Parts: sequence; structure tokens; C-alpha cells
Amino acid sequence: MLKKLAYITLFAVSLTSCSDTLDEINKNPNATETPLAPYLLTGTLKQSADLYWGDVNNFNSSLLFVQHWAKIQYTEPDRYDVSNTSFTSLWNTGYATLITDLNTILNFPADQANSNYKGIALTLRSWTFLLLTDAYGSIPYKEAGLKVTPAYNTQKEVYTGLLEDLKNAQDLLGVGNGAVTGDLSYKGDILKWKRLVNSLRLRIALRISDREPALAKQAAIDATSDAAGVLASNNDTFKFTYTSSPQQNPASAWFETRDDFRISKTMVDKLTELTDPRLPVYAQLPSDASVGKYVGGANGLSNSDANSQGFAKTSKPGTYFLTSASPAVIVSYSEVLFNLSEAAARGYIAGDAEQLYKDAITASFNQFGITNATVISNYLNQASVKYDAANYAKSIGTQKWIAFFGQGLDAFTEWRRLDYPVLTAGPATVLDGKIPSRFFYPGTEQSLNGTSYQAAIAVQGKDLLTTKLWFDIK
Repeated sequence: MLKKLAYITLFAVSLTSCSDTLDEINKNPNATETPLAPYLLTGTLKQSADLYWGDVNNFNSSLLFVQHWAKIQYTEPDRYDVSNTSFTSLWNTGYATLITDLNTILNFPADQANSNYKGIALTLRSWTFLLLTDAYGSIPYKEAGLKVTPAYNTQKEVYTGLLEDLKNAQDLLGVGNGAVTGDLSYKGDILKWKRLVNSLRLRIALRISDREPALAKQAAIDATSDAAGVLASNNDTFKFTYTSSPQQNPASAWFETRDDFRISKTMVDKLTELTDPRLPVYAQLPSDASVGKYVGGANGLSNSDANSQGFAKTSKPGTYFLTSASPAVIVSYSEVLFNLSEAAARGYIAGDAEQLYKDAITASFNQFGITNATVISNYLNQASVKYDAANYAKSIGTQKWIAFFGQGLDAFTEWRRLDYPVLTAGPATVLDGKIPSRFFYPGTEQSLNGTSYQAAIAVQGKDLLTTKLWFDIK
């Protein structure tokens, strides 16, 4: 209880200026409904954004694996020279903080959390479990939060269980089911939460598509035929908008005191090849004005070789991503359109896969402030951008990889699933020319939950960065 009181006090003090929603909560201390659920929701959203966009799981790991960013010094993570202490943040915060607090909301009586709070909590818990299984594979799911040493479920079991959880979340959510405060993402707009639920259901349908096509097809139909629909515009994008220190974007906070990342040469080269107008959004010109063009840092170099590229002669990630108020986009409208395109290409749903692909690219451009119709049309009409129905995975995979810039965890998952673009490990990497296929389990699992851990790896495979997960069949 003391922990929860401290938690509530922290957010009451530090976030009262973040939104009108919190101001309203603070003005009503005598409300009949306890403010615990709103504050837990606020805290979960903030910590989820920090976890997803922060250094450990994003720009110091998954963004390097998918070659969005590169290290120009301290290159060990970019060479995959890491250990089972390197990926504890996603696991520990996911279980000990996010899932624990969301379960608290789910377990509240009705007078402490109405049906909409519980629907939102179940949605966010499902998203958290999805991140965990995408990164590690088999994870504690059914027994998580119920036992000290929970059994692991296979990735198939987790994905299918989450489809049911999200169906239940959809049933809990309703515009007449009570007001929600403390929601810094959708401001209590339940229709947007319902669209997010269906968008996550569609995402999972594609995760299982190469293993369970019949179930995937039904899940895609269910998600897209639900009356609420999926995300319908960039205004529906699920994101957390930061403000100023200490509630600032984690990448912005990092670059205030450090200078060890650059945009990857792989990304710069691809954007340059395509004359992609997102390049000046994704990258800054080198500080040495004599360079005069965008120059990415190569991935997987030794410290000395990385340093020798020149701090002033290489491009930092764009200021769009490095300002205090840069938003943490978690589920974008662009991603949903790409997913609809793929679902149509696979024959799961009706629709024009090519047009949805074009719409997805357009939505990404719009997301980053590029709205000129001629610029967009010229880009889409390039031979190297046009949709290839004979290889939709290449078209969608490449453009989704570009659109996911900065969203390392999901870019990493989709790159493994679609196998495009083709990436090559850097020259000083330590996995015999391979790029990681997963995160290590935290070392504490071996000591604190050893029986379950051993049972999991006996089925999934050795606890190595190169062990492919269930969804990743190629």
C-alpha cells in the first residue's frame, strides 16, 4: 500500500501540468470514485512510452538490429556483444510494473474502476504481453502475476490467448460504460480505444499468418468486420505526447548529455536511393557544413572504425525525434494500412492491396508532415516503390521498415517476419554474420524461475540471440 501511495503521489506532483485531464482529477479530490484507477492509467501510459522508446529496448538494441540507428562509439550493442543482463528492462518493467498495475485495475470492484477502465487495462496488458513474446518468445502468460514461479507459455499460446483477451477488451469498452480520466493518449475517447483493440487484433493475425493461416484469416476478418473498425486516420494513432523535462522524450534526454548514435548508413542509403522526402525528417545534416549531404553511420563497426567516421561528418537522427515533446508513437495509422494491405494480399479480407499499400505510404508521409500531393505521387510512381503483387512481402516489408523508423521493437519484429529489406551484419559483429533473432531472457530467470525457464528453452531452443522464434519461419 505504501508503494502505491508513493506511486500516486509521484504522478500527482510530476504530471499535473501535462494535461487538462489530470487537472480535472486534481480539482475533484472528493469524488466518490477513488482516483487510484486514473493515476494507475496515467502511470502505465507514461512508463509504457518510456519503455518502448527508451534506450535499452529501442535505440541501444532493436534500432541497431534493424539498422535504423548505428553507434559511433561504445559499439558493443551494435556488434551484438551483449549478455543476459542486456535486456532486463523490457522483462522487469513489463511484468513488475505494467502488468502488475494493469492487473490491479482489472481486479478493482466496479465502484473503483468502471468497465471502460478495465477494457483499457486489458488492451494495454495485451500490448505489453505482445511486446514481450515478440522479443523473447515463450513467456509467462497464463500464470503471470498469479504465481511466484510462473510457467512459460509457448508463443503460439500467447498469441492465441491475446486474441481472446482483446475480444474481451472490446466487449468491456463502450461509450455508455462510464467516463475515463487519466488517459493521456486518447483523452477518454472510447471509440478510439475500440479501434486500437481491433488494430492490435489485426497485428496479431499477421504475426501468426505463416503458422496458423486459418486462424489468422478468421482473426483478420473479426478485427476488420467489428463495428468499431480499425484506426481510421492519423488522428487515431496511439501515441504518448511528451512535454518538457522531466517528462521529455527519452531520446531527447539521452542526446542532452551523450553523442554516441547516428542514423544508420543503411537507412540513409535507402532513402537517398528512393529520393525519399522523409530523409530530412529522419536525419540531420552533419555539423561539418563542408559535408553538405546526409551521411549515415555504418553498423557493426569496431570502436576505432566507428569513431573514424567522424562525429562532425555523420548525421544524427532528425530533430523530429530528439526534441523534448517528440511523441512516442506506438501504433500508427500507417502500420494499420500496411497490415490491411497484407491481409488483402493474403486473401484474408476483401480490399485492394495495392491501393492500401499506397495509402499506407501516404499516411506515413503525412505523419511526418509531408502533405504535398505532387511529391507523394512522384514517390509512389517510382518503379522501385510501386507495389509488387508477386512479392508483396518485399514491397510491404521495405516500406514498413522505413515507416517504422524509431519504433525499434516493432520494426525488429516485422523485419524478422517479412524478411525485407535484406540486411547484412556489420564487419565486426560477433554472431558469425548473423543478425539477432530475439532478446536473451534475463539471467535472473535462471536463478529465480529456473524450472520454468529450463522447460521453456527445451521446447523453444537454446537461449541464444540467434534462436528463431515460432512466428519467424524463414
